[in-house]
Amino acid sequence: MGSSASPFADEPMTPTDPSGVGGKGGGAMSPSPEGAPGTSLPDDPEDLTGAQKAATLLIALGVETASDVLKHLNDKEVEKVSVEVARMRNAPSELVEEVLLEYRDVARAQDYVTKGGVEYAREVLNEALGNRRAEEVMMRVEAAMEVSAFHLLQTVETDQLTGFLRREHPQTAALILAHLNPRKAAEIISGLEEELQSEIMYRLATIGNTSPEMINDIEEVIRNQLGSVIGAETSVMGGIEQAAEILNTTSRSSEKNILDNLRDRSEELASDIKNLMFVFDDLTKIRADDLQKLLMEVDQEDLALGLKGASDGLQDKVMRNVSDRVAEALDEEIELLGRVRVSDVEEAQNRILEIAQELEEKDEIALSSASEEAVIE
Repeated sequence: MGSSASPFADEPMTPTDPSGVGGKGGGAMSPSPEGAPGTSLPDDPEDLTGAQKAATLLIALGVETASDVLKHLNDKEVEKVSVEVARMRNAPSELVEEVLLEYRDVARAQDYVTKGGVEYAREVLNEALGNRRAEEVMMRVEAAMEVSAFHLLQTVETDQLTGFLRREHPQTAALILAHLNPRKAAEIISGLEEELQSEIMYRLATIGNTSPEMINDIEEVIRNQLGSVIGAETSVMGGIEQAAEILNTTSRSSEKNILDNLRDRSEELASDIKNLMFVFDDLTKIRADDLQKLLMEVDQEDLALGLKGASDGLQDKVMRNVSDRVAEALDEEIELLGRVRVSDVEEAQNRILEIAQELEEKDEIALSSASEEAVIE
């Protein structure tokens, strides 16, 4: 189904699993069991709600495929569609066929729109379906589509998008990066010149409230430059949290250059971003040998107190990377701590993180989890 909006999105759609939709095995999904309350479907597919169409489609797809589809829906959509599945009596085969054909045509239209815009999709569908059917499908697509110009940028090649943003004003580039997923944003930032990297990241980290008019203007720039023709309401994103998330995914060299340049402009901002980039439970992500080096520098009382509020995964990883004697002593010390104040735990964790960051600055350990970072053995 891809990342496009649901073809049946005339109302929000979302399935859950109380109906047994998420089970294993093949074959069609079962509608309501015998004796359960059911809902008779209208004869005309035009009278079906979006959730009813989605439920009809899922039943036709069978349990395994339907379960895979449900994984891509949010909780509300899952619940809404599952309720319709549970209510549904046997649907006439003609109705099911109409729903499947509508889904095929609308999904195909959405794919064409993503590739070449609305007019391109309309032209291709006219050839394939005839003018009348094509117009019906396009009306549904234009009414139901929830893909913004920002969302469509996810489908643009990174090199092309990097070149596009290099020519735009840094504020425009910052707003666009704020709407991309962090990994793609990190790839783009890493491909820009150092001076431009820090300028864009500074603006992204300090984004305040952005007017709808400005968002609309930027979407228009995206459409004009990259050929996207779909617009929709967008949420305002950005701020130090997203700047930290993006930097977490860049290479270490890019991360260091950007933070150094940000410190020249605002020590406080750079510090705030750095503090959000790596939290205590992220220690589960670092290499075992790096964790061992860190643990050698950490006060055992701080370690016990910090682990008191840590995830089971981090506790297990720490215990696997110390000797049996130290692990036993840590277990005993954590047990003896009893109830502790959250603020004391956080202070201990922060002291450990400060040591970790100091070791990283000396290039003795690596905290970055960027997959593209080069490694020489």
